[in-house]
Amino acid sequence: MKKLLFVVSLMAVSFSGSGIAMAAAEAGEGSVGAKAGIAIAAGLAIGLAAFGAALGQGRMAAAAMESIGRNPNAAPRIQLPMILGLAFIEALAIYALIIAFALQGKV
Repeated sequence: MKKLLFVVSLMAVSFSGSGIAMAAAEAGEGSVGAKAGIAIAAGLAIGLAAFGAALGQGRMAAAAMESIGRNPNAAPRIQLPMILGLAFIEALAIYALIIAFALQGKV
C-alpha cells in the first residue's frame, strides 16, 4: 500500500510540474525549464499510457483465456468482446501518443 501511495504521489507531483511548465510556455516565457518540463510531460504521457495499456491488455487476455479454458464452447462469444475491448484500450494509448506529439511541438 505504501508503494502505491508513493507512486500516486510521485505522478501527482510530476503532472503538476508539467502543468506549470505548459502555462509558462504559453505565457511567452521560452525558458529552458519550461521546455524541459514540456519534454518530460510528453515522455511521461506516452510512457504511462503504454504501461497502463499493456497492463489492461494483459489482464483482459488472461481473463479471456481462462474463461475459454473453463468453457471452450463459449469461445466465439468471448472472442469478439475481447477484441473490441483490446481495440478500445489501444485507442487510449494512441490518444496519449497524439498528446505527446502535441506537447513535443511546443518544445
